[in-house]
Amino acid sequence: MASHPPVSFDSVQALANFVGQPAIVSESVVVDQAMIDRFGQVTRDNQWIHVDPARARAESPYGQTIAHGFLVLSLLTYWQASCVAFPGAAMVLNYGFDKIRFTAPVPSGARVSAKFSLADVKETRPGEARCSWNVTVEVEGAPRPSIHADWQIMVRYGGAEPA
Repeated sequence: MASHPPVSFDSVQALANFVGQPAIVSESVVVDQAMIDRFGQVTRDNQWIHVDPARARAESPYGQTIAHGFLVLSLLTYWQASCVAFPGAAMVLNYGFDKIRFTAPVPSGARVSAKFSLADVKETRPGEARCSWNVTVEVEGAPRPSIHADWQIMVRYGGAEPA
């Protein structure tokens, strides 16, 4: 688990007060070949650059296999849970993305983490908000981030009526 406690948001106001603050950094995860292979099997995306280490060593511009972009993107919920908490929330939902860019590869065996900056909070009804997070995914030691994403999360705190 993370070496520091998650940053907690127990209300829409607490979220709104955090807009523009420094990024919250997740714990890291090693994205190894076994994880890449399992993701390829589940999604039926068995493109050689991901799942064929011998061919990737010989033919890939990276000299090894790389993780699927969608695999790395799917780790966002885990990373966020490692560094952000919503005590008292009745529901926290993935609302989607406004933008996603895969800007650099994630090599097999890389240690990867994410940074979450809260860009905007819109109260959609009392006790409920749509939060816009600017997310950067980074490979340890890499010169540039692997993913930039604008992620929308809906948070509903206890007592808020469902839509």
